[in-house]
Amino acid sequence: LICGFAALAILVFDGRPILYAQTRMGYRGRSFTAYKFRTMSNNASGKSSIDDAMTKEKDPRITRLGSFLRKYRIDELPQVFNILRGEMGLIGPRPEALELSNLYEKELIFYRYRHAVRPGITGWAQVHQGHVTSVSDVNEKLKYDFYYIKKISIWLDLLIMLKTVKIIFFGIGAK
Repeated sequence: LICGFAALAILVFDGRPILYAQTRMGYRGRSFTAYKFRTMSNNASGKSSIDDAMTKEKDPRITRLGSFLRKYRIDELPQVFNILRGEMGLIGPRPEALELSNLYEKELIFYRYRHAVRPGITGWAQVHQGHVTSVSDVNEKLKYDFYYIKKISIWLDLLIMLKTVKIIFFGIGAK
């Protein structure tokens, strides 16, 4: 129901396409196409593929409707399709855009080890740090991802889900 309303609102206010597809780095370093509701203008091209892949604070490419969809994480709902295809799980390190993942692997030692588990829609780093836009922030995020990988359990997953619900309810941390 929420997906139907979101799709209709995007179509009415922002036009087509409704979905945004992006190549992401996944489990064991395999790339896959992640789906989200489109939250940026159609002419949202940056200077390079890395610029396109990275969303900045107060990014002018984000539409007014897109800002709402991002705030309450509604834009992430189509990733359920990725879960059904086995490319993602509900909980795990967030999959990065392929271009960003390749950059971070060059800049940050051990970055590729975060691909030892299936990526997720939410994760330990997301509930603690949220959206990041610099290599130093990604390095900090990596510590949270490794903590999750080391301590993975049903209890930790339950805690992440509870924190995620709180974040979605209050719209905290969205870019």
